[in-house]
Amino acid sequence: QVQLVESGGGSVQAGGSLRLSCDGSRSTLDLNYMAWFRQAPGKKREGVAAVDTDGHRAYVDSVKGRFTISKDNAKNRLYLEMNSLKSDDTAMYYCAADEAIPAVADLASIYIDEHDFRYWGQGTQVTVSS
Repeated sequence: QVQLVESGGGSVQAGGSLRLSCDGSRSTLDLNYMAWFRQAPGKKREGVAAVDTDGHRAYVDSVKGRFTISKDNAKNRLYLEMNSLKSDDTAMYYCAADEAIPAVADLASIYIDEHDFRYWGQGTQVTVSS
């Protein structure tokens, strides 16, 4: 079993930045596919960014150029650097992970599907005020 704990959420004004962290109870070297999801009130959970063990990344269109996902395997930690935040980014953000990577030719174009992830954190709230 893997435990994931998110941190770094908070309240920020539009245009500001936040960095989310996700600490894993197991080595991130074993978690070959990791991602950040978010869910706003009344909306479906949405995959925001994903990274595989080779460093290939995928982003939902709405965050491209503003968010960056990265891993620090030495610290068993996943990050989400969020810049130029908008009110539409307000949501609960979740870390997710799995040992398996989807069999796709180009991860960058993948739809980040919650069904591909076995392990989930409890979430951290991000609120962006305009």
